[in-house]
Amino acid sequence: MNGETHRLCSLGDVPDGGAHVVDRAGRPVIVVRRGDSVWGYVNRCPHFSVRLDFEEGQVSCYRAQVLMCAHHSALFRFEDGRCIEGPCAGAALDAVAVQVDATRSVVEVNM
Repeated sequence: MNGETHRLCSLGDVPDGGAHVVDRAGRPVIVVRRGDSVWGYVNRCPHFSVRLDFEEGQVSCYRAQVLMCAHHSALFRFEDGRCIEGPCAGAALDAVAVQVDATRSVVEVNM
């Protein structure tokens, strides 16, 4: 593990209970937040490999618990990206290791 980090955004850019899409070196990453906890996922639904957002950067979240695919209405838990309802139930989003650093930035951590 080399521990190298890359800044994605400020924690304040991610609404509490919501999502923020960041372009990371040509790869769209969704950062979701609940309080000071953050999780990151590649912006790609495992059902048909389409983006989760219908309009670029607009990802639907429900009750600060799940992301919703705009194309298939599949629901994915914030904590682990697992699909709990929809056509790809049981599948999961591709995780991106993220954390909040001392400057309150969300950073991607290369393991």
